[in-house]
Amino acid sequence: MISNYLKIAWRNLKNNKFFSVINISGLAVGLASCMLISLYLIHEFSFDSHHQKSERIYQVGTVFVNTDKNQVSPGTPSPMGPTLQQEFPEIESMTRYLSLFVDDKTLIQYKEGNDTKSFFESKGYMADSTFFNFFDYEFLEGNAANALMQPNSLVISEDIARKIFGTASAINKIVTINSTTNGVYDYKITGVFKTPMNPTHIDARFILSLSSGDFGEYVRSTTNFSYNNMFSTYVLLKKGTDSKRLESKFPAFVNKYMTEDLKTAGFGKTQFLVALKDIHLRSGFGNSVKLGGDGVYGNLKYLLILGSIALFILVIACINFMNLATARSAKRAAEVGIRKVLGAEKKYLVRQFLGESILLALISLVLAFGIMIWLIPFFSTVSGVNLKFRWAEQGGILFAFLLLAVAAGIIAGIYPAFYLSAFKPIKVLKGRFSNSLSAVTLRKGLVVFQFTISAGLIICALVIGKQMNYMRTVDMGFTADQQIVVPLRSSNAKNMYTAFRNELQKSKEISSVGSSLYYPGIFNASDNNYYLPGKTIKESISMKMNWVDYSFLRTLDIKPIAGRIYSESFPGDTSNNLILNQSAISQLGFSNPEKAVGTKILANWDGEVHQFTIIGVVKDFNFESLQNPIQPFAFQLARTTAFNYMIAHVASADLSGALKKIEGSWKQLNPQEPFEYSFLDQDFQKNYEAETKLSALISYFMFIAIAICCLGLFGLSAFSGEQRMKEMGIRKVLGSSVSNIVGLMSKDFVKLVLIGNLIAVPIAWYLMNNWLNEFAFRTSINGWVFAIAFTVSITIAFITISYQALRSAFINPIRSLRSE
Repeated sequence: MISNYLKIAWRNLKNNKFFSVINISGLAVGLASCMLISLYLIHEFSFDSHHQKSERIYQVGTVFVNTDKNQVSPGTPSPMGPTLQQEFPEIESMTRYLSLFVDDKTLIQYKEGNDTKSFFESKGYMADSTFFNFFDYEFLEGNAANALMQPNSLVISEDIARKIFGTASAINKIVTINSTTNGVYDYKITGVFKTPMNPTHIDARFILSLSSGDFGEYVRSTTNFSYNNMFSTYVLLKKGTDSKRLESKFPAFVNKYMTEDLKTAGFGKTQFLVALKDIHLRSGFGNSVKLGGDGVYGNLKYLLILGSIALFILVIACINFMNLATARSAKRAAEVGIRKVLGAEKKYLVRQFLGESILLALISLVLAFGIMIWLIPFFSTVSGVNLKFRWAEQGGILFAFLLLAVAAGIIAGIYPAFYLSAFKPIKVLKGRFSNSLSAVTLRKGLVVFQFTISAGLIICALVIGKQMNYMRTVDMGFTADQQIVVPLRSSNAKNMYTAFRNELQKSKEISSVGSSLYYPGIFNASDNNYYLPGKTIKESISMKMNWVDYSFLRTLDIKPIAGRIYSESFPGDTSNNLILNQSAISQLGFSNPEKAVGTKILANWDGEVHQFTIIGVVKDFNFESLQNPIQPFAFQLARTTAFNYMIAHVASADLSGALKKIEGSWKQLNPQEPFEYSFLDQDFQKNYEAETKLSALISYFMFIAIAICCLGLFGLSAFSGEQRMKEMGIRKVLGSSVSNIVGLMSKDFVKLVLIGNLIAVPIAWYLMNNWLNEFAFRTSINGWVFAIAFTVSITIAFITISYQALRSAFINPIRSLRSE
């Protein structure tokens, strides 16, 4: 019996190759798209789940309570961890890590005889000796248990070890770390770890012992709980400990240990716990003011968007599958009638139709798996995540999609199985059978639903693309183009800066050279609280700080709106002269920037009150991502040339020539260190990597969704053309033109697409408006977005339908009316 079912199913596939290919390919592409997105979602939701003690590890988070707003941060002060462990017996152990937050790149040097190998490396951290007791790393050399026990210990990744030492052992080798954050010190390599395959929010490439360098003494001696909230603190709870109950004791802990420090600082704090597995997506740290490399955070909203797209694509593919299955069922009515006359029972007919539908779905699943494997490298590039399919870990995906394919086959086969097997064969054999009104209405409703989703995706893709373009082109308050950034990492690079700058200023390609500790678009670790005379620290406002040379503001074209900026023409300028932005002046209470110039403001530091003079006010500029509103900012003239970055503004279009000049000067003055550079505008755009990836993914899957919709529409229009072939023949005989026939056959489908667009508009507007609200600086949703989406979807649908309509219109009526 089964072999008979298979033979009939195979014959049906061969006799209807066109519709079978459409059915199978549409479902296969939909399943493959969902598999790819599922791999991505599994990756994002599996962060840190591989650590053996993950169920008991929690990160300590901080809410900074200010008078105007609260800020959530993963940062804590240095004494937080040890004091928590001392205070609460529920805590078994604690560990802290600190990113080399000032170093976008850290200089690592290894001396071998008279030769010195120099490399720039990113993602450097300092950590307690207990770090590897919390987090599982596979060590290729050394012992994780004691790798960071001694001061000046260094653990490096396999990649760095191979880069420096090749195939030789790295253990006990001495390297020099030139860190702006932690100073210049020699370290002994005590471990080499394999690059983690499992996703983790700590993406370290090398880790220094926290007891070393400039921070070593600070960590051992500081007891202040208000300042330097740059440490990420983790606690390992004893088995059976209720984290919520422990968290409820934190207010008393804050009152006991922090009251005096916070009173002096002028703000408040609350502490909370975040489970290790929740840090990546549910901690809220991803939306906070980050600590510069303090962790890899995801965006749960973006994952929901991608998950919704996967679901929509799957629904569209299944709708196509069911639509074509039910539409084609009428063609087999005569077959069913004859089989019933010959004695076939209803249950066998039901099995036959369900089996054929499931077989098609399973063929689609096999094809989908092949498409997924083929597209994984491309998808990894677009998403920025190195995805791999491993049977041991992701085999469950295939099983889930196997069930899904079988379910789609059953649902698609239910209508022909039960409806066709139930009618009287005499009606069919007399030619009185036709699709029921309910089946036709259902198909139309599903087509509307498909194009509602497709039009919605087009609108979303256009709005996201418009926002991305806005962030690339908006006036940020400074000149980002033609700006070459050169990091000054070592003491030698900092010391030779003056000679380096003077050499570059002789070049005709370079109009200006400036230097600073930070520049717009990267993490800025420095801030201070300022207040006006006659007020107290509780009435102060927090300002981000940057220490600059005389020409930095001029190089970035940050313009004054009152007073002046630093200039060599005023050699009397000191570090006590500040330049503030408009937001700072406004929050200090000045109604007019001119009134602020010459005013004294105060700041507390190390128990002393320091006085500064405002000499200028500059226009607000975006020093952070456009997702964040512009905050108060202060520039201070640096006392030394110990800058972190030099920025050269290229006056001509010859960037390559300017780069050669800069590199040549660097190698002449500092031949022992590699020359590194970046472009300021590109560095700023890195803040939008998540949005850029989301935009690309939505665009690709939008095209897939539309393609699947059109595939189904193509199949339905072809079926409609077959059904109405005689009608079209009669109309041609009676004088209808080709255009009349094309319009007649197209209007019903175009009408359905139009309805889908009308439904999609308010839904897409609501969703995209909520998404844009996450940006402090955002574009608007104009009417042309909806007009383009409408035009694109209608045009694509019409082209798809017109092919079959023209095919039907040009058929010789003699062929279509021959049986009459």
